[in-house]
Amino acid sequence: MADERWLIAGLGNPGPQYAGNRHNAGFMVADLLAARIGARFKRDRSRADVADGRLAGVPVTLGKPRSFMNLSGGPVAALRGFYKIPPERIVVVHDELDIPFAAIRLKLGGGDNGHNGLRSVTAALGTRDYYRVRCGIGRPTSRMDAADFVLHDFSGPEPAMLPEFLSRCADAVEALLASGLAAAQNQFHPGISPEII
Repeated sequence: MADERWLIAGLGNPGPQYAGNRHNAGFMVADLLAARIGARFKRDRSRADVADGRLAGVPVTLGKPRSFMNLSGGPVAALRGFYKIPPERIVVVHDELDIPFAAIRLKLGGGDNGHNGLRSVTAALGTRDYYRVRCGIGRPTSRMDAADFVLHDFSGPEPAMLPEFLSRCADAVEALLASGLAAAQNQFHPGISPEII
């Protein structure tokens, strides 16, 4: 149905000190999507900042949990409950260590791969069967611990590439809503079998 609402949740940590962190890629994409639909985020009783509008021809609610990353699930589940959105119309946008910087992967279901935000969302929703748009941030090339790496801002050549990367992540969300998972996967990771993603 063209008028069935989707929930798009961008994951990150609230507060200006975290705004540019790699872990906040999901928030950055959500901000870009809000700009595309001409909406502003407003505080909601669900403990999330929320923006409503139409994206790819369907009504959407964009959510950014105001809890910290490892507690993202509560606000996402609250929005799901308020809008009565089933898991098959939920998209979680998040940073992904195991994908090279600026690469994008889309999938339905699966594990959390050590991502605390996804672990919290899965536990709160009671299912793994929601869509994910995985925004690749790569792994640290130095001996920096991964937990520290995600809480650092993008660096080196990354900031110059970031606007285009985030725009493509937002495009991937739109493609998923407009064309479905298989078509979006073909567009954003050509040459990769969906079975191995």
